[in-house]
Order: sequence, then structure tokens, then C-alpha cells
Amino acid sequence: MPADLAVIGLGPYGLPLAQAAVAAGIPTLGYPTGPEPGSLSPAELRRMVAAGFRHDADPAELGRVRTAVICAPTPRGADGGLDLTQVESAARALAGRMRPHTTVILESPVPPGTTEALLRPLLEEGSGLRAGRDFHLAYAPSRVDPGNREHTPANTPKVIGGLTPACTESAAAFYSRLTDKVVRARGPREAETVQLLETNFRHVNIALVNEMAVLCHDLGVDLWDVIRCAETKPFGFESFRPGPGVGGHTVPQDLTAHAGRTLRMVELAQQVNSQMPRYVVQRAATLLNEHGKSARGARVLLLGVTYKPDLADQQSTPAEEIAVRLMSLGASVSYHDPHIPSWTVLDRPLPRADSLYEAAADADLTILLQHHRTYDMQGLSVKAQLLLDTRGATPTGAAHRL
Repeated sequence: MPADLAVIGLGPYGLPLAQAAVAAGIPTLGYPTGPEPGSLSPAELRRMVAAGFRHDADPAELGRVRTAVICAPTPRGADGGLDLTQVESAARALAGRMRPHTTVILESPVPPGTTEALLRPLLEEGSGLRAGRDFHLAYAPSRVDPGNREHTPANTPKVIGGLTPACTESAAAFYSRLTDKVVRARGPREAETVQLLETNFRHVNIALVNEMAVLCHDLGVDLWDVIRCAETKPFGFESFRPGPGVGGHTVPQDLTAHAGRTLRMVELAQQVNSQMPRYVVQRAATLLNEHGKSARGARVLLLGVTYKPDLADQQSTPAEEIAVRLMSLGASVSYHDPHIPSWTVLDRPLPRADSLYEAAADADLTILLQHHRTYDMQGLSVKAQLLLDTRGATPTGAAHRL
């Protein structure tokens, strides 16, 4: 069956789109752009193939689809900005095979202006076609929340900004097959800036509550109770939770590397959030000291080393920095995570606890970094000699909380 859609990039943005497309009955080609951090279980892959999904790295296949969505990863580069290398490679691969009347949509997180200033010239030069006349071009920010069963592609509104009104409508026609609501932005720059605002909103608010966590600990205030009470306000407040650091695939953008501009709030948020792993280790060392133990030689068990609960994704997880800092203090570090069968830090495999409760009882300090649903925090708080909960998952008074 010929594919109607090409998803270029099968990482954290492309795979969910491909899954949603085949679920909607759209024959879909998955085209890789590099090492893909996304993953599928064998059962999920079988279901997708049966529904019309095909994985192919032959660029010639890209010339046979009506819609191509570029979902290439854009990790942070050496200069602190987003690395658009895979987006450029995807554009060149597509441009050499693209037919007239194709609808091209960019979903990768990019700085505002990328669709017009980078993607458009690459597509036009490589294809000999003109955007807005010979093919449609648009930007649509990815709104993927891995593991979220409540907010799916079908019930999450999709924002679209096309180069021309016709481009917008062509992209809207495609996404209307996947989602209940399409929101039209004025153009690609506005749609790109939606992604920028949404990403930075998350990081800034996490930074605020992380700062509150440090302050409340110093004041002897129960932050978790403060949040519980504050979130009852029906207006003007959105609840965020502190943690040991911020992970994930979307990185905060201050635009410095690409536009010579700095968003001061985002810059400060990055500084605050990047300090949380160090703060967790300081709290751990203090707890050990208060209980007559030194960090040097202490047995420390880390629980949950992924960046998000109930997923195997370790992209930018703060657990790695925490493990490194603990080892630099001379601690003996082990871990437990039901989703991670092996874990290597500084090219060294860390011991994985087979029996969770026995490991917690044996460790001088257990630190909860990620609250997977399989963890019985009440039971662990009883078994552990000393428990530091960075997620507020334990009952009040059952552990030391961030």
C-alpha cells in the first residue's frame, strides 16, 4: 500500500505522530534522520505495521507522499542553542524527491523564523519548486506528552501556521484527520513562537517552585502542603511540582545563539533548574551527616532514573548528574528502576538492585528521583534506613522531602 504521509524523524516527536496517523487510517512511511531516541515495543510495532505503517530509509520513498512532516530532533548544541543539523538533513532528503502540491510541515522545536529562513530555501533550492505556489509549507508545534493517557493527539488542539492562507488550510486539512480541534496561527513565526512560549512556560514555573522548595526547607515550611492548598484557587494559579532537576527532549530557549536576544526569565530559570541536582546531593550529604554517617563510603540507592514516571526515556535525566556527584563524594551508588535494566554512568555500569526492599533496607540512604507507579512509597519508607523523597510521593512525616 503506498504511503499517504511521510514522518521524517522517528524520535520523541515523530513516533507519536506516526502512531496517531496509522490509528486514523492514514498509510504512513517512517523515515529516520539519525539515531532515534524514541522506541516501540514489538507489540506496538506489529500493531502499527498491521494498520499501515512502513519503516524505510530510502529517500526515493519521500517522493511518493502527499504530506511530509519533519519531526527531526533538535538537541541543545555546543553554543547553547538548538542544533538544527537533523532538520537540515531531513529537508535536503525531502527536497530532492518532492513533487508539486506536496504539503510540508515542520514539527521539530526550532527558533522563530526557522521555517521561512532555513527550511524554505533548502526545499526550494533542492526541488526547484516554490513554497506557497508549487507546494504548501507550514509549522505546527509538537504537543507530545509521553505517557499521558488523558491528553492524546486526538483531544489535544493542534496549532498551525502556514506560509500562505492556502498553506495553512492544507495543513489544517491534514491535522483534522488526527485531532478534534485545529487552531490557525497568523503564520509560521507565530506558530513557532507558540512552541517557544509553551516550553519556556514549563521551565520558568518549575524553576519558581524549585526555588520555593529550597526556601521552604530553610524556613521549616512544608512546601507540599503549600502547593496542596494553593491549587484549590480556581483562577490565577497553575500547579507545578519541584524535583531533582528538569529532563526531557524540549529544552528552554533564550534565543541567544540564534537571534542575539536573551529572555532574562528563561536564563534565570535555566540557572535555577540546573542547580537542583547539586542541591539534592547537598541535602543527601547533610542527612547522612545528621545520622552519624559520611557521604564517603555511604551506600546510596537511587530510585527511578528516567526523566518521567513510568517511561524508559532517560533524555536529560537529572539522575546522571546526581549519581556522578555522589560518586565524587566517595559514595557507593546503586539504582533501581523497573524500566531500565542497565545503567552506565561515566562509562561505568552501576549495580542494579534486584530486590527493592532488601536494597532499601541495606542502603544508608535511599533517594527517590522518579516516582514510578510500581513504587509503594509507604512500604519503602518503612524499609529504608533513611529516605529522601524529591517528588513529594511519601506520606507526610514518612520521609525527608525536598
